[in-house]
Amino acid sequence: MRFYFPFAFCAFAIAATAATSTTWEINGFNDFLKGRLSNLSLSANGVLQPGPVVRSTAELGQPALWSLAAAPDGSVYAGTGHSGKVYKLIPGGQPSPIWSAQQSEIFALYVDSKGTLYAGTSPNGAVYAIQNGNAREIWRAPAKYIWAIRPAPNGSLFVATGEPGRIYRVDPATGSADLYYETGQANVTALASGANGHLLAGTDPNGILYDIAAPNQASILLDSTLPEIRSIVVDPHGVVYVAAMGGAVSTRALTTSSGAASSSAVVAGSPTVITVTEAHQSGLNVQSDQSGLKAGAGEAKPSSTTTPTTPSTPSVVEVGGVEKSAIYRIAPDHAVDTIRSSKESNIYDLLLDSEGLVFSTDEHARIYRWNAGKTTLLAEPGSGETTRLLQSGSNLFAALSNPGRILAFGPAGSAAGSYQSPVHDSTSVARWGHLQWRGNGAAPNFSTRTGNTARPDSTWSPWSEPITASGSSLIKSPPARFIQWRAEFPIGSHASIDTVTVPYLPRNGPPAVRSVTVTSIVNTNPLKSGTANTSASAAYSVTVTDTGEAPAASTATSASQSVSRLQSTQTQVSWQADDPDSDRLVYSLYFRAEDATNWQLIRSRMFENALLLDPDVFADGRYYFKVVASDSPSNSAEFARQAELISSPVLIDNTPPLVTLGPPKRGATTLDIDVEGNDATSPLRLCEYSLDAGLWQPVESNDGVTDSPREHFHLHLDNLRPGEHLLVFRIYDTANNAGLARIVLR
Repeated sequence: MRFYFPFAFCAFAIAATAATSTTWEINGFNDFLKGRLSNLSLSANGVLQPGPVVRSTAELGQPALWSLAAAPDGSVYAGTGHSGKVYKLIPGGQPSPIWSAQQSEIFALYVDSKGTLYAGTSPNGAVYAIQNGNAREIWRAPAKYIWAIRPAPNGSLFVATGEPGRIYRVDPATGSADLYYETGQANVTALASGANGHLLAGTDPNGILYDIAAPNQASILLDSTLPEIRSIVVDPHGVVYVAAMGGAVSTRALTTSSGAASSSAVVAGSPTVITVTEAHQSGLNVQSDQSGLKAGAGEAKPSSTTTPTTPSTPSVVEVGGVEKSAIYRIAPDHAVDTIRSSKESNIYDLLLDSEGLVFSTDEHARIYRWNAGKTTLLAEPGSGETTRLLQSGSNLFAALSNPGRILAFGPAGSAAGSYQSPVHDSTSVARWGHLQWRGNGAAPNFSTRTGNTARPDSTWSPWSEPITASGSSLIKSPPARFIQWRAEFPIGSHASIDTVTVPYLPRNGPPAVRSVTVTSIVNTNPLKSGTANTSASAAYSVTVTDTGEAPAASTATSASQSVSRLQSTQTQVSWQADDPDSDRLVYSLYFRAEDATNWQLIRSRMFENALLLDPDVFADGRYYFKVVASDSPSNSAEFARQAELISSPVLIDNTPPLVTLGPPKRGATTLDIDVEGNDATSPLRLCEYSLDAGLWQPVESNDGVTDSPREHFHLHLDNLRPGEHLLVFRIYDTANNAGLARIVLR
């Protein structure tokens, strides 16, 4: 059957805010990928369903697992680091160590048709043949690293080395070897047999893939932008798939430690591909480069050591936002396509099965399958990195590092599976609605938990009782800011889900009024109510003619002309406010005189953030202004909230100072006069004079500072010419009002 969530909740708007119900919905591949899967798979179409089951986990007690190889009898061999051990895992059994190398790393394993195991050891190691627990050195490598071993057509072995990056052809019976191909690269990191019988070789640090037809005869199939070719596989049609990685590593930091290996498991840093460096003269030291790249030319030189060592974890610097890894598809006509590119994860290994291309990563050790342009998440082991994949018969094995372990996968649905969603932040404490989902088959069991920390901890609620019917039961978890849900698929389940929806009602957050500003605005042509606008011709003007006669009147009026100051000061109140839920806000503005106790409403239901007040509505004095912001336009009355802010005391002063002149005392060429300025509301700030309409000149108060509501000034002039003069004084208060007084000197 197919189950749907009911549409009774259509009122839940996904983009709604405030106290309006909203939803958190997970659907699609990228949404589900943010959660955690166990024994489930995720299709390219975003369908969550039972997937390959981790049938068994074999813990090796080693920090890293570098290589896997399958034997004809169904057993699996594993090569580890950093103590150079080889383990054997028999079907249904536990792994057992069968050999310990003198070197610390075993990067390469190969089992021939007779069941003989070949192991390549590093650094400065050799190729060993292992039978019945006995190891025989068949070839000492003239190189620092042995990265891969593949069968050659004549029964010999192709051995890929590093520092230098060469391929040798080794006869396991006699131990003789010849140089098959010199790449000129630092490392040959991967080998594969082409459909045409050629040998394919991937290198580091230039990411080149060689097609080697015969000794010393090769062409280049791929020159990658990434430094390391990590894995190569070829399908029956001759199509080559190549994994390249290491693009985000900017610094390879090496640290050194030495000493005998501990018997307990050691967890290496991530990523897990290491470089083992040359021993110092004073003792044996092993360095590890866990940057995800094999050793390159110019790095520290490795050498053999007989003491297993545990490398300390280095610091690796990665550049974000750049390509880390990619998978290339090379057609038989040598056309190259990039079928996957990632900035988040490294791709470690490739495997072809009957359903497509399987690849492993270092992101939650995830294993994916690619087929016809679509990517499916097959399994998510959880921690560490899946460094190698192996298909043995119908069984899929995965090698994981940090710590080293082998996973064996069984058929989909053969064990219980579960999915744990990412944590959702509702931004405030929320009440939860009915959990809803959509999918096919018998629904899995859903449960939820909530808390007020971004990561679930002991303060979170326990998982709720199972919810088995979509949209029928309210989420029982307590109101909180964060929520998480879980889906549990029982053994044998064939259910799938593609959408899960959590409706909720967040608590409405109150708005905040951040500031209230009161300013004076000078209006140079105010229009008082009840007065008509005055044309420019009504302004005072003086005209001088060359005849000395008065000009003809331009109007037929007998009214006398006057000078008017077309200026007044208005009060503007402005404010800044916001809302955490992005609600629309409405404002009310109040005022209160300093000596009053009750607030008086000036204007309500305003959506603007400023109001210009008429200059005559307030008498001189000190006032407070209060702005009240409400989010009621976006919320129902029971959930609407408001906030307010009161301004600092504001001085309103529209009255100019009173200027009083004392009697002038005039000498032959001098003048002395006293001036008094008085303002009932504001302190004075400036006194100046103008003689005969000349420039304004300042006069300081008698006490030295002009800063009081009442000040006295004295003006003394020298070199005053005889005759009549016009003397004008102007005094400003701090509200910028100016009082004037004049006197005619005779």
